Amino acid sequence: MAEINGKCDKKFARMSEMLNYSLDCGDDIGASVAVFIEGEPVVDIWGGYFDGTFTRKWERDTIICNHSTTKTMTAMAALVLADRGELDLNAPVAKYWTEFAQNGKENILVRHLLGHTSGLAGWTEDVTWEDVYDLEKSSDMLAKQAPWWEPGTASGYHGVTQGHLVSGVIQRITGKTLGQFFADEIAKPLGADYHIGTPAECDDRVAPFVQAIPEVGLSGNPMLDRIAYNPNLNPVNSSSIPWRRAEIGAANGHGNARAVATIHSALVAEKVNGVNLLSEKGRLRVLEEQSNGVDLLLGIPIRWGMGFCLESPLFANELGHRLSYWGGNGGSLGYVDLDERMTISFVMNRWIEGAPYEFIRYQRLVKTVYECLAEIGQNKLKATSTQN
Repeated sequence: MAEINGKCDKKFARMSEMLNYSLDCGDDIGASVAVFIEGEPVVDIWGGYFDGTFTRKWERDTIICNHSTTKTMTAMAALVLADRGELDLNAPVAKYWTEFAQNGKENILVRHLLGHTSGLAGWTEDVTWEDVYDLEKSSDMLAKQAPWWEPGTASGYHGVTQGHLVSGVIQRITGKTLGQFFADEIAKPLGADYHIGTPAECDDRVAPFVQAIPEVGLSGNPMLDRIAYNPNLNPVNSSSIPWRRAEIGAANGHGNARAVATIHSALVAEKVNGVNLLSEKGRLRVLEEQSNGVDLLLGIPIRWGMGFCLESPLFANELGHRLSYWGGNGGSLGYVDLDERMTISFVMNRWIEGAPYEFIRYQRLVKTVYECLAEIGQNKLKATSTQN
């Protein structure tokens, strides 16, 4: 049986069993899982191996790229600035980024960037990863190009561009790039080991991806295929040093489950690790609907909020709770239940791409959490350790 380490409230013991199952059956190689309630950890566990050699263990401080779970961190940065009164989410992007007002983009609002409705889902020009890593160059390209559809009328998943677009706004308000602002104003104050632009001192802790299946290939959706291959995202690139150093606020945040859950707890708790990051009003802004319909790229019905998904086929939400969540390519997840005042997170190194297998692991983890909550009822939690 796999060795599971960390702390787990005894009432959530089945979370350790579920991670153990995922590792033993081969769905995962190395992973971490966290559940926080009102900003406090009730589950913080990890297990398995650092990479495909199965020789080095996944440790407490192992981190890995979370891919599109990073988008929720970019949203947190925008929500913090808005809560401070420095960013108007309903204002035109050009109010802050004057060069953006080109080619019919004068009326694109900041919230359109967060809700995937700006029409800038990818680069019109051919780009390489080296271009994307050059934040100034690739952001300037987006500022000059025309939208792919009428902004605000529909969502089309901004797979790689969203972070560049939000960073362009944040940099002109604060003088800092998204990654710098996130580090100074969110990660460091909360004590969260999460990075958008990961420094060299973290390299020995960054796990590489292990590709589980061949790439899925072309989808048949011209817009989606254009984004998927301009440039192509793959496990080799996502495990590289240049990728790690870049600031790609839509896709290259590095952290573990504890870090993801810690940061997301700012949406449900007044204070996290003694820090009041958002007001109650500021936290609730995540629930402001930006679009509701079939996403032009993903091809499924999605209700987007302010940088987070509010409703989709990924989770049934039978309880009707106020949810905000999103996951990353390969299978990572950041999940927030505002009614339970709870965050759930999962990161892993076995890259599984494509439905349903990419989602099975985190869906059964979330399902197990709710089963534990149902068994607990209104009983007060008492933290206990399972293993250390």
